[in-house]
Amino acid sequence: MQTANINRLTPYLFLAPALIVMTIALMYPIGYMIYASFLDWNPSQRIGEAEFVGLRNYINLLGDEAFRESFFVTVKFAAVVVSLEMVVGVGLALLLDRNIRGMSLLRTLFILPMMIAPIVVGLMWRYMYHPTVGIFNRTLKSLGLEPIPWLSNGDWAFASVIIADVWQWTPFIFILSLAALQSLPQSALEAAKIDGATGWQQIIHIKLPLMMPVLVVTLLLRLIDAFKVLEVILVMTNGGPGLSTEILSLRISRTASEFRELGEAAAMSNFLLILLMVLTLAMFLYNKAVEVRNARLRAAAEGDE
Repeated sequence: MQTANINRLTPYLFLAPALIVMTIALMYPIGYMIYASFLDWNPSQRIGEAEFVGLRNYINLLGDEAFRESFFVTVKFAAVVVSLEMVVGVGLALLLDRNIRGMSLLRTLFILPMMIAPIVVGLMWRYMYHPTVGIFNRTLKSLGLEPIPWLSNGDWAFASVIIADVWQWTPFIFILSLAALQSLPQSALEAAKIDGATGWQQIIHIKLPLMMPVLVVTLLLRLIDAFKVLEVILVMTNGGPGLSTEILSLRISRTASEFRELGEAAAMSNFLLILLMVLTLAMFLYNKAVEVRNARLRAAAEGDE
């Protein structure tokens, strides 16, 4: 009996050092940030010298028009880019899920943007959007058209950062969607072909429903990441013009570095953390619901047998 207990505890003993290190590495910064959000703290002070102000930083956020505008921009940005990336990424996966000569090379080319560092992506698109020497405006001028104020107009700047993000992260959706397509049971697809289903009918009634668990998780993962994007927008527009492209991550960075309000920046960070935790919880709950549903279906199938 004692030997059985030791054998059962052995894996946990081996995992314990790594779990302790990970817990400290994760919880200490989070606890530090939560504590800092209750202080009137600036970079010239040690945290122990800062004045405790309770919930004042959180109350200030409610009345901060710039914070509300940044939150609205973040939600709008995340909704637009994730929607576009899901449509384009899934569409490319459906298009390239076939045996064509050179298709492996084409698939590799599609995932290259995701491998480029965000800072480089921001610089590259900023130069392409340049009002005089950028390739887009030069092309428009060569066609006899008026140049577009890509980064100097609020609406165009917002569209510009969306285009850059969609270009970089659509491959992420494409890779996961293609993996889901290639793991579909061939028996269902063959049965649909035998029944005379067209290509569109197979996509709508067979492929997309079977891919849905992967697509939902992919959407939530990309949504979480879209709320945290910083480098590309920082390099391209620095949140401007005005607040048209200032997302929450950039507002937090500016509050801490430019405005020197570390307590308010910590409060904003906690708000963003809670938002991301809600999205993460939704992903886990969905996965759990899918597992329960699949278990019930398997049990029903075994019962019929």
